Amino acid sequence: MNFDSARLQMVEQQVRAWDVLDETVLDTLLQVPREHFVPEACRDLAFADTAIPLGHGQFMMTPQQEGRLLQALELRRTDDVLEIGTGSGFVTACLARLGNRVRSMEIHDDFCIRAREKLMALGIDNVNVDCADAMNLSQKNRYDAVAVTGSIPRFDPRFQEALRVGGRLFLVIGEAPVMEACLITRVAEDEWQREAIFETVLPPLENVPETARFEF
Repeated sequence: MNFDSARLQMVEQQVRAWDVLDETVLDTLLQVPREHFVPEACRDLAFADTAIPLGHGQFMMTPQQEGRLLQALELRRTDDVLEIGTGSGFVTACLARLGNRVRSMEIHDDFCIRAREKLMALGIDNVNVDCADAMNLSQKNRYDAVAVTGSIPRFDPRFQEALRVGGRLFLVIGEAPVMEACLITRVAEDEWQREAIFETVLPPLENVPETARFEF
C-alpha cells in the first residue's frame, strides 16, 4: 500500500467530506502516520472508514470522528489537554501536535505500554500516558481541553469540572444506536455551555457508574 496516497485520500474524501474544514486539523491528520498506530493485523485498514478493533472490546475512532473531535476542541499551541481513553495512541499523537502538554488516561495496561512505545518511536515527548481509571479523575488539576474518546450513557459532570474557564470538552453521550457528540465550554467558574455537534456511536467508557443519573 502507498500510505501517503491512502492518507491523502482519507483526509480529502472522508474527513473533509464530513465537514472537517480546519486546515490545521487536516494537516495534522496528514502528518501523523495513522498506520503506525493501527494493530499489525489491521494495517491494510489504517485509512478505511471503519472502527478498527484494538482488543478489550475497544475500537479506534473512525477518521471522520477523529477529525470532528480535533476540530471541535479548537486547540492552541499553549493548551494543556486531558484525554480520557488513550486507545491506540493516534488521537493522543494528534492532540500532542496541536496542543502544548497532553495527559492521557487509559485503564488497560497493555494499551498504555503500546501507546507509549509508539509515541516514543515518533519522538513525541509532550505526552504523559497514565494507566488509570478516569472514573477516579481528581478535580485538583484543570485543563484547557478535555477529549473523551469513549461514550457515557448519561451526562456526568466530572469531566467538565476538569476544565479551566474558557476550556472545551468533547464528550459523546447516550446509548446505541443513537448517541450525541457534544462540545461543552466552561464560560465561568460555575457556568458551562453545551452544544450538540453531531450524532455518532462510540464504545462506552469502562467502569461508568450504572446508577449515576446526573442532570445537566
